[in-house]
Amino acid sequence: MKPLGRHVLAEIYGCEYDILNDIGKVEKIMVNAALEAGAEVREFVFHKFSPQGVSGVVVISESHLAIHTWPELGYAAVDVFTCGDKVDPWDACNFLTEQFCAKHLTAKETKRGILPDIPHQEAVNL
Repeated sequence: MKPLGRHVLAEIYGCEYDILNDIGKVEKIMVNAALEAGAEVREFVFHKFSPQGVSGVVVISESHLAIHTWPELGYAAVDVFTCGDKVDPWDACNFLTEQFCAKHLTAKETKRGILPDIPHQEAVNL
């Protein structure tokens, strides 16, 4: 059966400190990553930590993009979850890697929502 969604967990290394520690830059890059992947952005929220780091989420019609940065380590933990066929989570991950001026990306994809071949009502009652 075809999965409902694709979930990419990305480890992005060797990023520029000044980008990962700037809430405005991280927010803009994350929103643009969603758009680059073909997603429809609904809303977003980001938080700047002291002394450093940014966390945030971009809610898209197709699910979400989330990030937490460790600027002092040049590292960003990212997850991109998309549902349907319209949006490719890898496009978002590759865009983020480029925009963060990263040296290395390690990522893996998990298929989400591979439902058993049983009627929906039975699945709910299990």
